[in-house]
Amino acid sequence: MNTSFKEKPWFKFLSNKYVWVLLFFSTWMIFLDNYSYFDHRFLDKQIDELEDNKEYYQQEIKKDQENIKQLKNPDQTEKYAREKYFMKKDSEDVYIIEFEGDTIEKDIKK
Repeated sequence: MNTSFKEKPWFKFLSNKYVWVLLFFSTWMIFLDNYSYFDHRFLDKQIDELEDNKEYYQQEIKKDQENIKQLKNPDQTEKYAREKYFMKKDSEDVYIIEFEGDTIEKDIKK
């Protein structure tokens, strides 16, 4: 059993220049190129996040459009001004009731 390395099938496979070119090319494309596999994975994750943001903002736009439609009604505008900006008529008094837990959370956030 005196077989040399050159006669073994793995040696013939590794000594083939096309195998080396293929290994170099695949290594280059996977790790080193500007369009590498890892860069594509990172960019795909960013695309997914941006698409999720797009869906969220489209839903928010729809909500805002509905609010705008409602605010064209004078009664709804008055209700919104009273609730959001604590506006009142001249003959009314507005009382704002804050609970103890609410003021503590506001002080911590400041």
